[in-house]
Amino acid sequence: MNRLLAHSLFTNSKRYPVLLAYTVEQTLLGNASELKERTIGVEAFGREPVYDVNLDPVVRMTAAEVRKRLSQYYVNPEHATELVIELPVGTYVPCFREPAHHLMESAVPIEGAEHAESLREDLLSPVLPADSQGAPPRLTVRHGIWIAAGLIMAAIIGFGVARTRFSGPPTTPGQRTNLERFWEPITATSSRITYCLGVPIDAVDLQTRTIPAIPAGENGSLNVYDVITLARSIAPLVPKNGEFRVLAASDTGFAQLREGPSVMIGAFDNPWTMRITQDLPIGFEFDNHVRKVVDRKSSPKGIWTLQWQVPGKSVARDYAVVARLHDKVTGEPVIILAGILGEGTEAASEVVSNPAYLDAMLQKAPKNWDQLNLEAVIEASVIEGHPGPPTVVAVETW
Repeated sequence: MNRLLAHSLFTNSKRYPVLLAYTVEQTLLGNASELKERTIGVEAFGREPVYDVNLDPVVRMTAAEVRKRLSQYYVNPEHATELVIELPVGTYVPCFREPAHHLMESAVPIEGAEHAESLREDLLSPVLPADSQGAPPRLTVRHGIWIAAGLIMAAIIGFGVARTRFSGPPTTPGQRTNLERFWEPITATSSRITYCLGVPIDAVDLQTRTIPAIPAGENGSLNVYDVITLARSIAPLVPKNGEFRVLAASDTGFAQLREGPSVMIGAFDNPWTMRITQDLPIGFEFDNHVRKVVDRKSSPKGIWTLQWQVPGKSVARDYAVVARLHDKVTGEPVIILAGILGEGTEAASEVVSNPAYLDAMLQKAPKNWDQLNLEAVIEASVIEGHPGPPTVVAVETW
């Protein structure tokens, strides 16, 4: 273990050696059964005992990178005779084995396999939940190209979404569907549209709504729920041949948002969403480690927080905000699709891509809603990490 920790694959990071050393030491001490995500987050990374593993996936993300770096270390012939330490997918308990098995596997060359595997690892590496905490699946991408990979996925999905869902029911000539009216501030523009996606939650200071500088070499990550939301929100542009770009919130500057309309995806992992909604009738608040959707205009003030399944290990219900407004700060149209968690964000995207759900939301709005700023609170039950049909629980217009 010490030899591994001294290698450049681990010395250039603060998190990777911490997780590897902690899991190996605890296993050797006979505490393997205690190696759960929350325990590692508290003991190894200094998180609070009640921290939300769904919103702070530092353990899952770090473990995925450790697995990759262990593979890179042992594939080098210089380490062929060393004892092998592995961190199998689906567990945080490392295992140890003699190198003979490893040599047997690596001695059989498969033409093209090494290049294909290297390319796959460089472009897209899945990080799957390691326990039953109800955590969202995430995708990590190396060297700053995660947005490109996400965009490719979104484009593939987006064309299917556009062709099967956005068209909506037939209309008479000259009559626009509610979906077309909702997306018109985006589709009618001649300016380039900015899609702004959230960043890893542990890279966001929720109190100041800022993103600290990310050290060189650290991976970004893309929530799978955000990919789905991105695809559904790109769909309206497909038949319009609209020009757009996809940026991480950490790479999005105010000047870029001033260039044209924007679509904000994600809430607590997207400081731009937090800033835009901080003075709106409906917005997000972070109070005493509790993340909330708040309707500040209603009396009494409406508050929605995550609902958990007993014994509180997985989300039972999530809440989101769908907003369509003209932002006074940037002077440009903005659409916001943001949940407390990723499941809520996906539910919000379903509202604005499915005619039936959008019509249900607009029944609570004035007839001239398309001339007003509009916000809605969306509720969705969550089953096995997937959002159920969205329900509109509140609408505000001004």
